[in-house]
Amino acid sequence: MKHSKLADVRKVHTEILTQLLVALRTRNYSIRTEQSYESWVTRFISFCGNREPETLGSGEVVSFLQHLAVQRNLAESTQNQALNALVFFYDKVLKQPLGDIGNFVRAKRPRRLPVVLTRSEVAKILGQMAGTQKLMASLLYGTGMRLMDCVRLRVQDIDFGYQQIVIRDGKGKKDRVLPLPERLVNQLKTHLEAVHEIHETDLEKGLGETSLPNALEQKYPDGAKEWGWQYVFPSGRLSVDPKSGKTRRHHIHENGLQKAIKNAAQQANITKRVNCHALRHSFATHLLESGYDIRTVQELLGHADVSTTMIYTHVLNRGGKGVKSPLDGL
Repeated sequence: MKHSKLADVRKVHTEILTQLLVALRTRNYSIRTEQSYESWVTRFISFCGNREPETLGSGEVVSFLQHLAVQRNLAESTQNQALNALVFFYDKVLKQPLGDIGNFVRAKRPRRLPVVLTRSEVAKILGQMAGTQKLMASLLYGTGMRLMDCVRLRVQDIDFGYQQIVIRDGKGKKDRVLPLPERLVNQLKTHLEAVHEIHETDLEKGLGETSLPNALEQKYPDGAKEWGWQYVFPSGRLSVDPKSGKTRRHHIHENGLQKAIKNAAQQANITKRVNCHALRHSFATHLLESGYDIRTVQELLGHADVSTTMIYTHVLNRGGKGVKSPLDGL
C-alpha cells in the first residue's frame, strides 16, 4: 500500500487514531503494539476508500482480511494480528463491537521447520563476533530467550546468586526463569560495570532516567533513575520518550544485533538462513538432544502449548537422526 495513501488517512482521521493510541496506552500496551495496531487500522480505512470507520462494519473487515490472505498472500499470524487490531479498535475506541464476523478465507502458508545450527556452527558464528553483540548472541543461544527479551533485559532481572535470568512480561504477558550460563557470568559482570559508569555519568548531568513498565512510574516516582531498572544493554545515545516526552536512555536497537549475527554467519561460511531466532531454535534442539524432556524445554521457551515445542522433535527425527538412507545399505 502506497505511503501517500496512508498519509492521507492519517491526515483525515487524526482524531480517531489519537483515540486509538490513548486506548492502548491506558491499557499498558507496548509501543510496538501501538505502532502495529495504528498501522493496521490505517491500512483498513485506506482499503475502504478512506471512509469514516463508524460507517464500516464486519462486512468490510472480512473483505480486508480476505484481501490480506488472497491478494497479499500474507501469513496466518499477520492476518490474525490485523484482526486483533480491528477488534480492539471497534470494541474499545468506536464502542461498536464486531461480534461474530463469520467465516472468511484464512491465510494458510505451509509451516516451515525451524533453522537449527549444529554446536559447531554456533561456535563458528560466535567466533566471528566480539564485544556487546557477541555477549547478546551468546545469551540468545545460552538461554533460548527471544531477541526482544534480551534487548529489554533490566539489571535487576539478572540474579548472579541463583545464577538465573528472569524474563518479565515476555510474549503473552508471562514471566519465566532461564538459566544463566556459567561462562557468561564474568563477562556480564564486566559489562554491567561499564553500563553503571554510563548511568552515573547520566545522573551527574541531571539525567539517568529510563522507561518503566506499566504504571510503575506513578508508584515509584524516582524508580526511573534507580540502577536496578536500567537496561542491561542501553542505547549509546539519549532519546526522547515518545510517551512521556522526557529525555531518557532507552535500550539498544535490535537491528544492530540482527545484522551482526547475519554477517557473522556469512563470514563463517554458513549457508543456512541464520538469524537471531535460529539461536533460540538451536538452544531448544540441543537441549532435547542432551536428553531434557519436552515440558522443561516448553517452560524455558515460554510456549503456551507443548505442540509448539514439538516442532523441535520433528527436526530431531528427520534426516540422519531418524532415517537411514537405503543408499547406505548398498
